[in-house]
Parts: sequence; structure tokens; C-alpha cells
Amino acid sequence: MKFTKLNYCQYLLSSHLNYTLTNLAEHLEQISHDQINRYLKNDKLTPRLLWDNVKDLIEINEQAYLVFDDTVIDKRYSRKIEISQRQYSGNSHGIIQVIGFINCIYVNHETKKFWVVDYRIYDPERDGKTKIEHVLEHIQNLVYSKELPFRTVLMDSWYATNKLMLYIEDLGKYYYCPLKRNRLVDDTGNQKDYQRIESLVWDEKELKSGKLVKIKKFTASKKVKLFRVSVSTDKTDFIATNDLSQNSTDVVQKECKVRWKVEEFHRELKQLTGIESCQCRKGRIQRNHIACAILVWLRLKNLAYKSSQTIYQIKHGLFSNYLINQLKRPDITMSIV
Repeated sequence: MKFTKLNYCQYLLSSHLNYTLTNLAEHLEQISHDQINRYLKNDKLTPRLLWDNVKDLIEINEQAYLVFDDTVIDKRYSRKIEISQRQYSGNSHGIIQVIGFINCIYVNHETKKFWVVDYRIYDPERDGKTKIEHVLEHIQNLVYSKELPFRTVLMDSWYATNKLMLYIEDLGKYYYCPLKRNRLVDDTGNQKDYQRIESLVWDEKELKSGKLVKIKKFTASKKVKLFRVSVSTDKTDFIATNDLSQNSTDVVQKECKVRWKVEEFHRELKQLTGIESCQCRKGRIQRNHIACAILVWLRLKNLAYKSSQTIYQIKHGLFSNYLINQLKRPDITMSIV
């Protein structure tokens, strides 16, 4: 029997708790642990495989959103994985051993559906690329190779760099992104020095409609609309956009909420596919495991959309079906004296 990526994906899809290669080998009659390990070490699954599987599923919309973000794959119990590194984890609230993972999702806001369309492993020691360079590659690939239509790019403050913001504008696209509170801007038309965003004074009209500012090191002709958005009682975001016609803080807040779709993707991916469970040391095995986990998420999400269920209902339904069958025809019958 030949072991393939389909076999491995089926395992990640079907398993609920244990996603190890040892567990998989124990449940296959003609496949050994060494065979599985050898396959994962020698095959080369890339983001292209994801695109081949998702391109016909996407509900394309000219007004769609691209959302960029990164997350970490927890590897705190294994310090010898080739592509792992020490990095801050929001879930752990500290620096742990992780694999960095940068991704892009495509959101059709009219149907409320989204799809992951590209991803990159953050591995600067081997490819020398920054997160910003990875995101630029994402955009270039989507615009010029995949030719995927979209209108707006959403990203967090980490990616709100001059280089990336200006590149998106040069493409004729809009962006909405929070700026860090210490970012230097000018809202006086060169009448005063640049000042930190948190020091800006806002009148009532500007709180409702935003204000025009120039970000330091932007060219003189490039200005952005800045909005002060109350996220909660103790948190305020300063959102910048190159859509200078935008004049409603409420609308900006709604636009930015679309970005949370990527957090939904991260949560589902980690909870339902076993993406963090592979402890193999070889970087190639880790990359292939991640690729298969994303394909499993894509399969579950597509089934969820078709059946109007949640992705959790689809996955947990597998165990529910098992329990129903065991109650009808138990493999081990209960005996009581």
C-alpha cells in the first residue's frame, strides 16, 4: 500500500485527540511509522497545493477583502524542530518555541464567507525574509498570478508600514489598518511639527468623520484619513485608510470588524486539525504537516458552508456518528451481575 498526502489528510480529518505519526501507524494495517515518516520527509507540499484546491471554491466578489495576519504554532515542548524559533505567543502571554505562520484570507463580506488563499512559514534564518516581505509576496501573487479581484486590504498595526501601505495604494486598492499610538503624524498642514498619534486633539466633528493627516516619511502628496475608534471602554484604536472619501467612524469600525475573520480561521485551524501536534524535528515534515492541516480546514469549512453548519458541528459529528453506531451495535457489550 502506498502512503500519500490524501491518507495523511484523512487521518488529520478523522482523528480527534491524537494526531501523532505513531498513532496513525497503529491504525493502519499495511503502513509502518517509518513509511509515514519517509513520505513526509521526501514530499514537498507548497502553498500552490492550497490554491489548486481553493480556487474553485471561492465566491469571488469585486468588493472583497484581503486580510493578512500571522499566528504561531506552539512547539514549546520541542526545541530541536528545524524551522521553530523563540517568539512571543499571545495565548501563552510569553516567549516560547514556535513556528511562525503568515496567512491571507479572502472575505466575501456579502455572503459572510471566507477562504484561506495563501500562507507562508516565517523562517528568516533560512530564507532571510521579513514578515512584510512575505505579505508583499502574497499581494503580488494574488494580483498578478492568481488575478483574484478584491477592493480592500485589512491588517493589524504590525503590517502598517509605509512601504506596504503605499504599495497597496499604488495598486489602486484601499487599506484599513490600526496605527501604533507612537506613530508620528501631522494634522496641521505643516504648520506644526509631527506629533504622536496619542497626542492629537480631536473635536466633535473629527470624532464622527475622521481627520486628514500626513504620516511621517510619506511623500507630501500622500495623506490618509485617520479615525479614532472606541473598541471597548478601556481601548481605543487609531485607524488609517487611504480612502479619503470615508467620513464615518461607525463605518470604519464595521470595516475593521471584518478583520476578525482571520482570528476565526486561526482558532478553527488549531482546534480541529492537529496543526500544533506534530513533533517531528525535520523542517520539511513540519511544512508538509502544516500544508495538510490547512487542506483539512478547507475541506471542513467547505462542508460547513454547504450544510449550513459550523465547522465544529461537522468535525464533532464524526464522533457523534461513532457513538450512535456503538449504542446500536457495540463492539464491547456491557455486562452487569
